[in-house]
Amino acid sequence: MTKKKGKKSGLLSTDVTIADNRKANFDYFLEDKIEAGIVLTGTEVKSLRHGQCGLQESHIAPKKGDLWLFNAHIPEYQQAGPHLQHAPRRPRKLLLAQRQIDRMMGAVNREGYTIVPTKIYFNAKGLAKVEIALAKGKKEYDKRETIKQRDWNRQKSRVLRNERD
Repeated sequence: MTKKKGKKSGLLSTDVTIADNRKANFDYFLEDKIEAGIVLTGTEVKSLRHGQCGLQESHIAPKKGDLWLFNAHIPEYQQAGPHLQHAPRRPRKLLLAQRQIDRMMGAVNREGYTIVPTKIYFNAKGLAKVEIALAKGKKEYDKRETIKQRDWNRQKSRVLRNERD
């Protein structure tokens, strides 16, 4: 999680990634990425401003003609009273143009793609956004290749760092 502290009360400033879904990069080939707005309550925004969110095991699915984010964990905001709290794993509606929804759902229905959330962040205007991607699942041998490539890059950077010293 990348954090940049603001000047006031330790809250996160804008253009900051709050949650990354690194598992999505490992499990899927990510192809087409789109920025989507998200419908949140006040206490959810406060929790996000404190950098609290989890995208593990979250997914995106259609519901009543719109795309919804399911199973994303935004913990309760502790400073709010019990009557103001939200459900941490409630479904959240994504704000997309109808043409974008149709294009994404067409790819899912025709070509076997999946829609996965890759990160949640605040944009320059201070609005919470979700980056979603069309993804194709990786086979086991693709995952092994990813691990080999990651290990090779790590070893290569160690060798280069040791040569400089």
